[in-house]
Amino acid sequence: MRHTISLLVENTLGCLSRIAGLFSSSGYNIDSISVGDDASESGLTRMTIVTHGDDRVIEQITKQLNKVVDVVKVADLTNESFVNRELALIKVSAPQNQRSEIIQVVDVFRGKIIDISPKTLTIEATGSEDKINAIISMLRQFGLREVARTGRVALKREFKGET
Repeated sequence: MRHTISLLVENTLGCLSRIAGLFSSSGYNIDSISVGDDASESGLTRMTIVTHGDDRVIEQITKQLNKVVDVVKVADLTNESFVNRELALIKVSAPQNQRSEIIQVVDVFRGKIIDISPKTLTIEATGSEDKINAIISMLRQFGLREVARTGRVALKREFKGET
């Protein structure tokens, strides 16, 4: 089963390397990792790691992450209510006679055309992993030139009830 693990870590030299090394030395795989400053806390960085394994493996991963000196907080969001998004930049071949059809696909997925050239269009798409996979699949018929994806970013939902 895939798990989304959120980490809050001190922004120190080598922190990312230590965390990635923990996974590789233990034989665990990182499906995606996203890292960025946590603007709400000075000097801290938020990491979102997607990995897979059974409950025993995930428990072992979280225990080992908690032992890393730089780690402030570890949360497995998988069984929690959380929001998540991915970003993809997709460059497709776009001859003049197919541009309107490509634009229609982009509009359906609420994407944006962010760059245009005589032969290509570059699209920005955000959403769930399924949505990103779907737009890539729909654009594949036009000829994918390049695709860059961020991986998942996630935050726990705080609101749990009615107002």
